[in-house]
Amino acid sequence: AENREKEIEAAQSNGDTPKKKEKGPKLTSKEKREKEQLELRPICVKLVNEIDDFGAGFRKPTYKDLLVVKMVKWPYYLGSASLWWGKYAIRRMRKLELNDEEREVLTKNAVGEIAWAAASDEERATMVTLELWVSDNLVEWREEQDMIREGLSANKRKQIKKMRKKGGGGGDYDDDLHLD
Repeated sequence: AENREKEIEAAQSNGDTPKKKEKGPKLTSKEKREKEQLELRPICVKLVNEIDDFGAGFRKPTYKDLLVVKMVKWPYYLGSASLWWGKYAIRRMRKLELNDEEREVLTKNAVGEIAWAAASDEERATMVTLELWVSDNLVEWREEQDMIREGLSANKRKQIKKMRKKGGGGGDYDDDLHLD
């Protein structure tokens, strides 16, 4: 015991004090999680302030997103849409072929604003040529997009299409693939 005391005194005289771990109150898992969130919050705020476009149609709001601004613009959009649909109806009654603008607008309405905005110019041109405003074509295109999103190979997609046409795989393609 005397040796231990001498070692402590020698260490203190050299400036080396044995450091003891400071034990605070033990934190529960909920408190730990809250503490981590508080530490991460400034980092997240900094990152969000640096990013303007979050992708998938999400972005920082601007003055254009205010309800008042949208209400002021509403009559203009209503009038221009009514005019476009009126022209479209007249062209349909005259049995004229669809022009490029009509094909583009009908395709944009069929696939949705977000999918249209996310697509490249080449993909948009492909969408227009597929005539997606026809519901059967749209259903087939959406199924194809789902298969691509799931990462199926081109060969497997062809097999699934062939089975559906024959009537053998008419249902859900997950049954045939055993995807878990």
